[in-house]
Amino acid sequence: SGIFVSPTSALERSGSVGFCLIVWISCGIVSLLGALAFAELSTVVPRSGAEYAYFIEAFSPLHQYAGQIPAFICSWVYVMLLRPAEVAVIMLTFAEYSVQPFSGYLNNVPEESMFKLKKLIAILALGLITYINLTSVKLYVKVQNIFTVCKVVACIFVIIGGMWWLCTGHTELLKKPFDGTTDSPGDVALAFYSGLWAYDGWTSAAIVTEEIQKPEVNILKSILIAVPLITVLYVSMNLMYMAALTIPEMISAPAVAVLWAEKVLPSWLSFVIPFGVALSTFGCSLSIQFGVSRLCYVAGSEGHIPRVFSFVHIEKMTPAAAVAFQGLLALFCMLLGDIIALIEFASFLTWVFYGLAMLSLIIMRRTKPNASRPYAVPIMIPWIILSISIFLAVTPIVHEPSFKYLFALLFILCGIGIYHTYVYKKVRSSLA
Repeated sequence: SGIFVSPTSALERSGSVGFCLIVWISCGIVSLLGALAFAELSTVVPRSGAEYAYFIEAFSPLHQYAGQIPAFICSWVYVMLLRPAEVAVIMLTFAEYSVQPFSGYLNNVPEESMFKLKKLIAILALGLITYINLTSVKLYVKVQNIFTVCKVVACIFVIIGGMWWLCTGHTELLKKPFDGTTDSPGDVALAFYSGLWAYDGWTSAAIVTEEIQKPEVNILKSILIAVPLITVLYVSMNLMYMAALTIPEMISAPAVAVLWAEKVLPSWLSFVIPFGVALSTFGCSLSIQFGVSRLCYVAGSEGHIPRVFSFVHIEKMTPAAAVAFQGLLALFCMLLGDIIALIEFASFLTWVFYGLAMLSLIIMRRTKPNASRPYAVPIMIPWIILSISIFLAVTPIVHEPSFKYLFALLFILCGIGIYHTYVYKKVRSSLA
């Protein structure tokens, strides 16, 4: 669902349509390289959990105390902050697109009231996805299948409509593609944040490695098929946006796909895009909350967070405490920040862990040289992704210091304190 939100921020940070397209293509290449490295990691550590499992295997033998910290911090940040922030981003996007078909009737509504209305819609939608995940896994699967189809239909509409628009000679914005390109490393990093956030999800197969038949074959195959296809889809959609809209229009648009639909599609079809995007974002947030609530459940079972979150509903057989907890955390994130700030914040933390995953691969090449590796990437690939991760983590802090980055670092330090007290020293909390 990031493709319906990220284009605005990516273009604003890039400064020009040409460089923005380069960013989107580069993000696809980076995602492919990172996914290939994860494919090797999934064969060396054939357990579910992705980064969490890799950190345990790579770092734990190195030091009795510090070796466990990366894995604990990974679960701590994903459960307590990162995934709830992502759900908040997508719910705010859902609200943005939900009101667009009725914008003609809301022109006289004050801006502050519109802001509150969108927040209210996002909160109600968050309550609904939490209810679905509390109620039944079967209901979740049915709803998810329907909304996945809606996302594909919305993307196809944008690409077909954009191709028609280009064929009719609307290519003004593409004639001088690099006018206004940014020269700020900080803006470049933030542009990549927006693009890479849309591509995020290439680690999904590694999270459920144990549930995949022949993971050493099927994970690699899924990566080689899916990531290039998604890259072509995302670059094509951005090109279609840029063919129909000016840079100021894209940057100022609260819902860029809706503005595109109003300009390109017939009036009787313009509702299709906001409707499709709203359902797509709803399904995406439903899926993220489903996954992180299971991680929360496992972390509770392992004693990394209070064991109350490992409790299962006696009738529904769902991890009710974990689902409700994730709903509350997402609500907290939603009330704190706007969409772009949350995207940049979430991307910052995500790429810190991706960098550590690449370091895990490099370490295990040395510590486990004889481990079974049906597939191995050239060693330069994890080094490249590690370097990119460092650039993405450090550059925005240096060039555009912000409280959100400081908060992320403080949150990690807080996690280390909790690890020392409740995991290493095994002090039991009142909720344990």
